[in-house]
Amino acid sequence: MAIDTHFSKQFGDTIMLLSQQKGSRLRNAVLVKSDVVGEETYMDQMGADEATRKTTRNGDTPITQADEQRVRITMYDYEWAKLLDKQDKLKMIVDPTSSYVINGRNAMGRAMDDEILDNATGTSYRGKAGGTSTSLPSSQKVAVGSTGLTVAKLLSAKEILDGNEVDEEEQKFCVCTAKQITNMLNTTEVKSADYNTVKALAKGEIDTFLGFKFIRSQRCNLDGSNNRQVLCYAKSGLGLAIAKDIEVDIGPRRDKGNAQQVYICLGIGAARLEEKKVVEVACSES
Repeated sequence: MAIDTHFSKQFGDTIMLLSQQKGSRLRNAVLVKSDVVGEETYMDQMGADEATRKTTRNGDTPITQADEQRVRITMYDYEWAKLLDKQDKLKMIVDPTSSYVINGRNAMGRAMDDEILDNATGTSYRGKAGGTSTSLPSSQKVAVGSTGLTVAKLLSAKEILDGNEVDEEEQKFCVCTAKQITNMLNTTEVKSADYNTVKALAKGEIDTFLGFKFIRSQRCNLDGSNNRQVLCYAKSGLGLAIAKDIEVDIGPRRDKGNAQQVYICLGIGAARLEEKKVVEVACSES
């Protein structure tokens, strides 16, 4: 829609933003690495180690070899810009710069979430040079079963994470759409304690259920069978690398008749850091 949409002969005091997700909802729900330099970066990891029973006196000290791994994250740049002619600003009710900045920052936050969601269930790259591709194994997936999100599916996801010895004290999240909350309300017995908890979750009165902190995102991906990919994961299971945080620049464009340009950029990458900490729950929306 063109800038002249906002031209008016009456006075007002604001430009309303249309319905949209405001910024990132997942940034604080993943492991973040800041100040990245270069086209790629790595997150190093160390696996579990085992103690050795001592069987002889004055024997050699056993040297254990820990399972050390690393995950490669490829960085990407995002841009957003709008041009505002001086004549446009004179004809508009208010100076739109602040609303444009908010709109642009919101777009960058959504791009951040898309990077996280795409890489949560996509291919991760491991090894010294990040050359080994790794898919999320079937053991980390809860089948659709021709149903939406149910308490039984959440319990299955919890069992998988617990069975993998994911730290019980680490914060865990469930990312789903509004449809999955409705699924749970419609498939749980009205008189049960579970129903009352889910009802409070839908109202926003609580945000935690079965140990998962719920994050609603309408940007959750669909799998190849058109089922929604709900994510249940531990915070350290997903990583976000930031080379350039959201940066805003407002200034004149000499090559565009001194029009004011609102320019916003962002440099990020994301990856699944450990398969055992991420569970994909397929949910039918038919």
